[in-house]
Amino acid sequence: MSIIDEIGAVVGPKGLLLGADVRARPNHSWGQGSCEAQAIVRPASTAEVSEVMRICHAQNQSVVPWGGLSGLVDGITCSASDIVLSLERMQAIEHLDDGAGVMTVQAGAIVQTVQEAAAQAGWLFAVDFGARGSARIGGMIATNAGGNSVVRYGMAREQVLGLEAVLADGTVISSMNEMLKNNAGYDVKHLFIGSEGTLGIVTRAVLRLRPAPRATQTAFVAVDEFPSLLQLLRRLGTELEGKLSAFEVMWNSHYHLLVEETQRHPAFLPTHHPYYVLIEAQGANGDHLEAQFTDAMAALLEDGHVVDAVIAQSGQQADQLWAMRDDVEGLVHRINPIAVFDISLPIRHMDNYIDDLTAALAAQCPEARLVCFGHMGDGNLHLGVGPANDRHRIERIVYEHLVPLQGSVSAEHGIGLEKREFLSCSRSPAEIALMRTLKQALDPKNLLNPGKVLAPEPAP
Repeated sequence: MSIIDEIGAVVGPKGLLLGADVRARPNHSWGQGSCEAQAIVRPASTAEVSEVMRICHAQNQSVVPWGGLSGLVDGITCSASDIVLSLERMQAIEHLDDGAGVMTVQAGAIVQTVQEAAAQAGWLFAVDFGARGSARIGGMIATNAGGNSVVRYGMAREQVLGLEAVLADGTVISSMNEMLKNNAGYDVKHLFIGSEGTLGIVTRAVLRLRPAPRATQTAFVAVDEFPSLLQLLRRLGTELEGKLSAFEVMWNSHYHLLVEETQRHPAFLPTHHPYYVLIEAQGANGDHLEAQFTDAMAALLEDGHVVDAVIAQSGQQADQLWAMRDDVEGLVHRINPIAVFDISLPIRHMDNYIDDLTAALAAQCPEARLVCFGHMGDGNLHLGVGPANDRHRIERIVYEHLVPLQGSVSAEHGIGLEKREFLSCSRSPAEIALMRTLKQALDPKNLLNPGKVLAPEPAP
């Protein structure tokens, strides 16, 4: 019996895709390419994942785990010798503890579905990003996703109380903890959060929910000097008493492109200012939050830190502001081919970094333009550079300028294949050696998502 037949006996006909059904799936980020794998296996339970991995381990078969295919660093890419293991049939929301604010889900659940289930029960699932409608909880955990609300709630890691994962040999590690406090030895869930499917396949998770805010205030402001951005962030954190939930900065290059060049969005403010910020605050008391928010905006305008502002007068207007911020499609269509970057660095260095990067690109890649925006409140910037006719040169310029600032080549998207070459820009030799030790301990045959994150070691 072939390995495909063995696996098919475990998952049944609904759980196995072959031939044209495999080729119809992408092989790279942004939906590019055609999947080359032998098969796409779609188990329906942790037990099935475990048995599939036991079979693959016995036959030294490599496996590439798939979530919602919304990642951006080629973490899903596979070769003709690989088998894909997709979590798309494992979408159940198993339990919601309304009293404790805890939800148990299968790893194939869509992030937006989890958000909606939490909201229906009066809770908030705090991880939110543009791909919420396609991304799956397992992929969110495997990449330690961030998003728009990290400044208040933290990364995905802070929203995961417990999880279940299957190791390369089929061993099930069930650490479905529901408590905030549990110091009984090593907290093994953190081995799998952010591991990009290289150490184990997350199959279930216990998620922490937050009290759902009853009121939201949204503003879009213009700022003329970078130090004023820093003051704005600090002042809002204090004056809104911890209610600041988003602080999204757009450099002029980004706002001008979306408003003037693509004309996909209205000009909420004139387009000549150097910086723009989308600000969101959430709280329980609508009248109190509105008064706090309005007073804070007025004080910042009076002090000159903000030079122009519009406060959303309706949920529809707030949605329009967020639609502009989340419009990656407009950016990609305008600059083609484009190289997109997800970096982080200390906030105090951001402006000088962008100035230095702009100068370096002008000198070495004069045909390319730089567009900058991001979650400044948590030190995360997204860059678009293009036309990226020499992508590798652009990558080298972007990442090498981060090294002296002790920045990261990946703030929230992971490493995958795309950033593997540049991991050493952000991690020391000792850190990378420890990563290899963990990989060798949990997956000595290198079967799980081979080649991702860590480059193959050279032959002795």
